[in-house]
Amino acid sequence: MKKLIFSLVCMACFLGLSAQQELQYTQWMNSKLSINPAYAGSNFSPCLTGIYRNQWIGFDKSPETQQLSYDMSLNNDRVGIGANLYRNSIGITEYITFDAIYSYRIPVGNGFLGLGAQASIRNLTNDFSDPGLVSAVPAGPDGAIPQGQVSKFVPDFGFGVYYNTERFYLGASIPRLLNNDIDLEDIGDTQLGREVEHVYLMGGYKIGLTDNLELFPQALVKYADNSPLDIDFNASLLINDKYTVGGTYRFGGDDDSFGESIDVLLGAQFTSHIFVGLSWDFTLSEIRDATDGTLEIALRYCFESSEGEEFANPRFF
Repeated sequence: MKKLIFSLVCMACFLGLSAQQELQYTQWMNSKLSINPAYAGSNFSPCLTGIYRNQWIGFDKSPETQQLSYDMSLNNDRVGIGANLYRNSIGITEYITFDAIYSYRIPVGNGFLGLGAQASIRNLTNDFSDPGLVSAVPAGPDGAIPQGQVSKFVPDFGFGVYYNTERFYLGASIPRLLNNDIDLEDIGDTQLGREVEHVYLMGGYKIGLTDNLELFPQALVKYADNSPLDIDFNASLLINDKYTVGGTYRFGGDDDSFGESIDVLLGAQFTSHIFVGLSWDFTLSEIRDATDGTLEIALRYCFESSEGEEFANPRFF
């Protein structure tokens, strides 16, 4: 029964007419391309980033995400191109998405203003034959519930703006604009669910404390229509241009909690090319009694630039 309830809740969250449907990352600062297409090319060097997230550890069929992103700059850093490929599963629902990304970067002041667009294709699948869907009471056929495995493809597009200097960044984006019909079976005139737009605002600033220590306050605001406003406040320390230690407070949760989670983040630039990040979310909402938290791992590899210059330092902005 616990599996059934959790699976149906997960499906309702994904298919609901008004709910937050897009992916959530604790290490969003290490995966900005997944949120904002205008970020493409900001690293100057070509970079490949992988993210693994296991949310609400302890629940059967809890949200799990794998993502691979790539971006690079062209034409003297005036153009950025990139791509995202990610898989997300929750309950009996799985979706696989591919984004193709383009940005045009304009020198403004001491930095660049990026204008980005992306086109995407997403495959949605619900497996109603999953053995986790059990009932204590035998139930007859329901016309509103499909049988077996059903899936469909939905296209979309989005846009974003992103401005960054060596010490500051600010961005806004709507990665998916279309209100796609995500019903997985034709049930007459009944409409069960549509995708909704998600708006993201992000910003951060680098503050020098000593020669070997810098502070990064950052924030991410996430908004979807008819859903609670979600805000991540992060503060991280960069030590010797190699190691990061930080914490995030995520608003949200329920009326009886003091937010959704408190997150601990660690990162290391092991070589001029390789960065590894690790985070753990400590859940604050009522679900905390049933989960051990959330694990997220990030790995980034940056290649030499087209001019032969090596990626020398971790670029956060």
